[in-house]
Amino acid sequence: MNDDPYTVLGVARDASQADIKSAYRKLAKTLHPDLHPGDKTKEKEFLKVGSAYAILSDVEKRRQFDAGEIDARGQERPQQQYYRQHAEADPQGRYASSDGYGDFGDASDIFADLFSRRARGGGGTGGFDAPGGDLRYHLDVDFMDAALGAKRQIPLPGGGTIDLSIPAGIRQGQTLRLRGKGQAGFGKGPPGDAHVEISVGPHPFFVREGNDIEVEVPITFDEAVLGAKVEVPTLAGRVSMTIPKGASTGRRLRLKGRGVKPAKGKPGDQTVVLKIVLPELIDAEMEEIARRWQEAAKEDPRAELWRTP
Repeated sequence: MNDDPYTVLGVARDASQADIKSAYRKLAKTLHPDLHPGDKTKEKEFLKVGSAYAILSDVEKRRQFDAGEIDARGQERPQQQYYRQHAEADPQGRYASSDGYGDFGDASDIFADLFSRRARGGGGTGGFDAPGGDLRYHLDVDFMDAALGAKRQIPLPGGGTIDLSIPAGIRQGQTLRLRGKGQAGFGKGPPGDAHVEISVGPHPFFVREGNDIEVEVPITFDEAVLGAKVEVPTLAGRVSMTIPKGASTGRRLRLKGRGVKPAKGKPGDQTVVLKIVLPELIDAEMEEIARRWQEAAKEDPRAELWRTP
């Protein structure tokens, strides 16, 4: 299957951010694992849709993808001139590594620095010490893991893993630094660090803005008219909320402190946006109620649209 994020979400390359969000939410609700328990194919499709949205919903990542700077997984693409530079390098320097020495410019500067360290360490016959290079990784994290915190393992190219603690409240694009988990140093030099860039996947129902969470909750016609107590989802599970009488679609209710609780700092709030949903089948009794209401109603809900500013 094509991994191009535009193809995965079924949107045009010039689609607006609103169209991208709408396309994602439709697919996520259709493919969510809760609706297809045990279906590995649907689970893979759901993850692919989430990865595509993680790139296209981020303006900078979308620009980088469109410019060919990153691939569909968000990984940096190798420079186009790399192969030519590699092929034209001298036989001794072709396979030399300069990890950890990006500030020196070229190989001659690297060796000059190493030999100067060697000389300072006690003449020209001793060894030299130098720190190891840093390693960079990209990790896709589930929305809930980013919000609540989690522990993950990153597989290494040469085998083995790195244990990673994801702090609660981590955000899209943040980088975690693991000291001493990079390449081994030279001589007595310390090892480098590992830098893990986090990409947070979207959620089919929750939308995050900073530490605040928003969720759209459907309510029935009678719940809107009469008021009710309904269960609404939060990051920590279901909670009961009171719907006031006469609630309209779009009304926003706040659950204080029910947003993301970061490892450091103040927790956010959760906003519940109400949406009145009518039953698919309207019976005669409900039609009669609507007619009586129509005859008695005096308010025009669209009156504000015709008032001159």
